[in-house]
Amino acid sequence: MRVATMAAIMALIAAPAAGADAQIEQTVARQVRAIVPADGAGGVAVALRIEGRTFFFNYGWADHSAQRPITSDTLFNLASLRKVFEATLLAQGVRKGELRLEEPVAKYVTELKPESDIGRVTLGQLATHTSGLLLPQDHPPWPNWGYTLPQFIAALNAWKPDKPPGTQHLYTHAGYVLLQLALERRYGAPIDELIAQRLLQPLGMTSTIVPGHDEDAHLPPEYAPRAVQGYAEDGTALREPGSRESYYHWPGTGQMYSSARDMAIFLAANLGELPIERSLWEAMASAQHGVVTIGRGSRQALAWEVSFADAPTIVEKYGGLHNASTYIGMMPRRELGIVILGNRGNQYPNEVGRRVMLELATPRRRRP
Repeated sequence: MRVATMAAIMALIAAPAAGADAQIEQTVARQVRAIVPADGAGGVAVALRIEGRTFFFNYGWADHSAQRPITSDTLFNLASLRKVFEATLLAQGVRKGELRLEEPVAKYVTELKPESDIGRVTLGQLATHTSGLLLPQDHPPWPNWGYTLPQFIAALNAWKPDKPPGTQHLYTHAGYVLLQLALERRYGAPIDELIAQRLLQPLGMTSTIVPGHDEDAHLPPEYAPRAVQGYAEDGTALREPGSRESYYHWPGTGQMYSSARDMAIFLAANLGELPIERSLWEAMASAQHGVVTIGRGSRQALAWEVSFADAPTIVEKYGGLHNASTYIGMMPRRELGIVILGNRGNQYPNEVGRRVMLELATPRRRRP
């Protein structure tokens, strides 16, 4: 199984953009043009999976001042795409009987008071954004302060929701920080090791970097030269390439970096197109299953959102920061998916990704 998986991955990531189907190339270029900064302050890397083939397309600059172009191996800040990795870990634990979605998070993060409001929040509610948990760092106006771990626990124990946990859908970053803590406590290992051992290594994702268990604010030196410079919405360069800023000031809570080539592997695995271990595929499929209605024709899964208002169904996740804009989306029944990674804030690649997939989802002649 391991040999077959590695062979499939090598074939997948080696697929060149050169010679791509003209319709695919034209569709991607036309749609992505809307989020490629005209001033050169940033760019976009795309990985497209369609009918068992993978294509890579790159536009703009990883670092404009250094005139370093974006490639399929450039490292981008994944922003909230990190959540689908943690949700997959949770789904994997549930499938193996190691965790239950109905378990209170206080069972594992024992500093939380069981009799408090946070003590009633479950792992499943955290993963589906139905805990009701909102802290100042979860919404504008964005504060300029954050938490140490003791301060975070104190804030959680003092938290008072507007409605009981489980009765409303509120997108929360803090909820996933808490879910991270629960996973670390359950398995007795830091989150970077859990993601590496259970997801990245089995998938052969060698260019995906999770913040380690030190407090260094930068990527390791062997990866830093490949990292993008992040840009604000107005084109201002923000900090250094590869910076890992966070509102949460303890190891493991910084941002995650990956390349389009690595994310193409993750995309193919989630589409069920790689010969990976059955339990890992089942966890991925389980995480994609919509469990909470969040709008007309839309359901929340574990981190993923599932839209079925307009056929075909789209399973997707958006990520946005002041210096990054990312998206991963799939139409599993059409053998179609896309990853869009950008290094400029507020570019909304989710809209672009949906348009690309909808345009390419029409029946196409298969290769012989």
